[in-house]
Amino acid sequence: MKASQFFISTLKEAPADAEVVSHKLMMRAGLIKRLGAGIYNYMPMGLRVIRKVENIIREEMNRAGAVELLMPVVQPAELWQETGRFEKMGPELLRVKDRHERDFIIQPTSEEVITDIARQELRSYRSLPKNFYHIQTKFRDERRPRFGLMRGREFTMKDAYSFDRDEASAGKSYEQMYAAYQRIFERLGLTYRAVAADTGAIGGDRSHEFQVIADTGEDALIYCPNSDYAANIELAEALPLITTRGAATKPLTKTPTPGKSTCEDVAALLGVPLQTTVKSLVLATDEKNEAGDVLKSTVWLLLVRGDHQLNEVKAGKVPGLKDGYRFATVAEIEDHFGCKPGYLGPIGLKKPVKIVADRTVANMSDFICGANEIDFHITGVNWGRDLPEPDVVADIRNVVEGDPSPDGKGTLAIQRGIEVGHVFFLGTKYSKAMNATYLDETGKPQLMQMGCYGIGVTRIVGAAIEQGHDERGIIWPDALAPFRVVICPIGYDRSAEVQTAADQLHDQLQAQGVDVMLDNRGERPGAMFADWELIGVPHRVVISDRGLKEGKVEYQGRRDAQATSVGVGEIGAFLTSKLA
Repeated sequence: MKASQFFISTLKEAPADAEVVSHKLMMRAGLIKRLGAGIYNYMPMGLRVIRKVENIIREEMNRAGAVELLMPVVQPAELWQETGRFEKMGPELLRVKDRHERDFIIQPTSEEVITDIARQELRSYRSLPKNFYHIQTKFRDERRPRFGLMRGREFTMKDAYSFDRDEASAGKSYEQMYAAYQRIFERLGLTYRAVAADTGAIGGDRSHEFQVIADTGEDALIYCPNSDYAANIELAEALPLITTRGAATKPLTKTPTPGKSTCEDVAALLGVPLQTTVKSLVLATDEKNEAGDVLKSTVWLLLVRGDHQLNEVKAGKVPGLKDGYRFATVAEIEDHFGCKPGYLGPIGLKKPVKIVADRTVANMSDFICGANEIDFHITGVNWGRDLPEPDVVADIRNVVEGDPSPDGKGTLAIQRGIEVGHVFFLGTKYSKAMNATYLDETGKPQLMQMGCYGIGVTRIVGAAIEQGHDERGIIWPDALAPFRVVICPIGYDRSAEVQTAADQLHDQLQAQGVDVMLDNRGERPGAMFADWELIGVPHRVVISDRGLKEGKVEYQGRRDAQATSVGVGEIGAFLTSKLA
């Protein structure tokens, strides 16, 4: 490819609305152009990267035995109503009507459509197992789209769906996809970690996220350096930091804490460790009738140690909170505690509440909590002596660095990551809702066991840049770069010798199947080099009159600090070895 035949559109400065590194560099390098909030045109340079991601994914999915099809972007609402997700998905699901006032959705995912295909086509146990996948445009109506392709509204995703006879065979399909994902991310050249994860809105019983490691990542990944334990922070188990509750040694005392409403401020005022304080969080659950009217509300008090944070996903798994909860209103808090938020605690309640204590809090003694009175806390609080045992003891907090690993093999560490892939074992969540059955050997109908496997194609592009960049621009892995080699001839439009050498090298590499770009635009060297460093091409060859007189050209890898002089007759073999 020659630059004069291609489209190159770089910028010196990123647009003001570009927030993260990948967004800034993709805009500056001309990979994407903004069309609307969270919606981008994929420009030729960016599309080349996307296609390379898709090709690797397609090759490994086919290798794993998955079968490609293509499901529509616009889907009838009836299928989503069968599973209840038409309402449950909330405002992120873009709903539209056709000219006949029939409801449709713009798909964010395709569980319903693929299950509809399966229930029509996979009638017998002889048809199973089967794994279908497609690479298709998705749309999620994000409240605040941001970060370019990292959290846009329209994006490209590969989603696959497996159908099996029973849990054992479904588990094998899950493992095959897990292994395929490992091969995909290794071939992409990205540093990643697979972590156990919560199943979230997709549902199911087993789940792993594939996270690209990056300091700018939104997700906290928990792992043990001494073992294979790894989970995202939503799922990582927090063991009790106090194994046995100590005896009470201090009297229960109402202590003035004027203007000190946070655990940090109270601990500083009293000159005690933050770990001796307990934080109160108030939730509520609603019992509703079929019409959706609230019949009864229950208030819950969740207690975590002062230096810990509530994990809302874990809280949502507590018995009684599983069917959905909300944060209590100020009116509900005042009604039950007789006090506004900031000085709440489990002692001296006006009305009964359900108390859930984190595992560590349940073993604390002589702790400090709110007195349910403004400007006061209570010190020397002990379970059993001063208040009843909690209604529920559960793991409801985020782990912190240095916590013991749940597998007993060391302590936990934390790193940041960007989720780019997710595998789920769904079980019968969708097949039951949509009556997707097959006939077994005895002729009896059985529900299919399902798995779901997604990869964010366009998100991978942003994640790769977050992981690989410097002050000059993008640093692509070879497998993702829009072009692997760029030839930068100095004076291409003025020197016949330079032009001949550049054309010969270009044609040689192209004949070998190398993605090569020859910059024949006649740009000044500084501007030409700056463009390709910004775009991130991994290998650069500079050809000049001065070098040719000495029988040399210059090679420089994108990560190299200095160029290497290579003989004109040797550059082809030199590049072949580098590309290998």
